[in-house]
Amino acid sequence: MLLTRALTAAALLAAFIGALFLLERSAFAVLVAMVVALGAHEWGRLAGLGRLPTLAYAAVCLLLFGLLRGTVAVETLLWAALLFWLVAVPWWLSIGVSSRTRPALLAAGIAALVPAGLAMAALPRDQLLLVFGLIWIADTGAYLAGGAFGRRKLAPSISPGKTWEGVAGGAICCIIYAIIWAFFDAELQTRVQGVIWIPFLAGTLLLCALSVMGDLFESALKRQADAKDSGRLLPGHGGLLDRIDSATATLPAALLLMQAIGAI
Repeated sequence: MLLTRALTAAALLAAFIGALFLLERSAFAVLVAMVVALGAHEWGRLAGLGRLPTLAYAAVCLLLFGLLRGTVAVETLLWAALLFWLVAVPWWLSIGVSSRTRPALLAAGIAALVPAGLAMAALPRDQLLLVFGLIWIADTGAYLAGGAFGRRKLAPSISPGKTWEGVAGGAICCIIYAIIWAFFDAELQTRVQGVIWIPFLAGTLLLCALSVMGDLFESALKRQADAKDSGRLLPGHGGLLDRIDSATATLPAALLLMQAIGAI
């Protein structure tokens, strides 16, 4: 199982980097559209839709992505997505995610997947890779710190394995990663100086927190569906949502922060 998981992860990483740097931007956007559609399909199944309604739901998300990409509405949607993850999701998790609120779950899927797809298609290649690096660092740091020092459960009713110590470890790793990133990225180095370090590192912690929020919300979505994984697409990993849950919450904020510091 561990070998299968490692091989799948290596194949996914190679495919992602290859697509990111070898495909033209329009072709890469088509790939992102496929990710949005597949993620929506899994989301619809977890929300309790039947086969045909799930396909229709995936088609709606795909259509929204195609219609909105490159329009002036994108920035508004990114801000709406940020508010969704910072306000609606924490409140929702606090009261419990239930299958009885299917329309809300379906609306949440659109709010999670479409803006994230738009952000992924809009971010420049280098920045997108660095943002995913931050997400992976946060996840790995949390896993290692949680395994070594984890005592206090973060959300035992949603994801029993996550701890506050793990979150702290992931945050520390993200800060170190961001500092290294700022020193070695010549363009970013010219912008992150003096007091600008404060909002830069605060933004890093925000992205780290959002990655945790995305993970928790997808876990809650699976729990209300009594499902271990979001699907069976990826051997050893489960479904596509199991791999992009943190990114759905992080990517819209990452694009907004990049724009704020003038990196794009």
